[in-house]
Amino acid sequence: MKITDSVLRSFRVARTYRENSQKVNCVDFSPNGENAVSSSDDDCIVLYDIRKGKPKRTLFSKKYGVDLIRYTHGDTQKVVYSSNKLDDTIRYLSLTDNKFIRYFPGHTARVIALSMSPVDDTFISGSLDKTIRIWDLRSPNCQGLTNPLGKPVCSFDPDGLIFAAGVESQAIKLYDVRAFDKGPFASFETRFNRVCDWTGLKFSNDGKQILISTNGGMIRVLNAFNGSVLHTFSGYNNSKGISLEACFTPDSQFVMIGSEDGRVHVWSTESGMKVAVLDGKHPGPINTLQFNPRYMTFASACTNMTFWLPCVDDL
Repeated sequence: MKITDSVLRSFRVARTYRENSQKVNCVDFSPNGENAVSSSDDDCIVLYDIRKGKPKRTLFSKKYGVDLIRYTHGDTQKVVYSSNKLDDTIRYLSLTDNKFIRYFPGHTARVIALSMSPVDDTFISGSLDKTIRIWDLRSPNCQGLTNPLGKPVCSFDPDGLIFAAGVESQAIKLYDVRAFDKGPFASFETRFNRVCDWTGLKFSNDGKQILISTNGGMIRVLNAFNGSVLHTFSGYNNSKGISLEACFTPDSQFVMIGSEDGRVHVWSTESGMKVAVLDGKHPGPINTLQFNPRYMTFASACTNMTFWLPCVDDL
């Protein structure tokens, strides 16, 4: 099944789970699409079986808290996550026996971005200490550090060869992973016409576009090669300046974001037109949103976790 305007409009809530007492701050699908994991402000890590469409287990990170949880490269049984309590160390956890494999200390302020390499055991983290650190899952020592001169959100490109940093909510800097110590090889500024913080940055799967999420009721799609603005999307509710996560569909053709009123808004990256507004009946703002990399489903979450499926009868 191909993702089209009409398929997106047909999406309906398939399952809603109320496993958490506080907001879900992050959700990630495993690379094979068969599992999902969520982290939440009540210190819970919930594992979901996507094929059965139900929660499998709940693990706890009471001491450190849990945020920005990510599956590691090609592994459905291990995750990396940042802390929102106690310290700013990143932790590497085995989901099978709920034991820490390794700690990655170094940041001196909260980690606000975490991105796994799509090709190997490397990952990067951006922090309010105004550094981006490069790590290898096999070593607790930081492999490298760059000072992009501002608060950075960052992400690998789909080939794992470069990473982009959105710095101080005004510039994007591109680094070669193998030569990041030389500084960025490209940099472009882009400013929104209203004051807002950049809260996330993602590449499309085809590597041609960069998506900037903000806390200001606007998101932007840029040309990943020259930084030109392709689209600026608004018209969804975010009056309280919440960090709402936006994402591309796996085919790079659409961009989606949740809103304060529990709806999901979808635009075409080709035409720039809004193609769907989907009501998830979320009682609170949709903080996190992810499309499954392999299956025709996506997840949205406030304190509830909701999985969506296309309704074939509507097509």
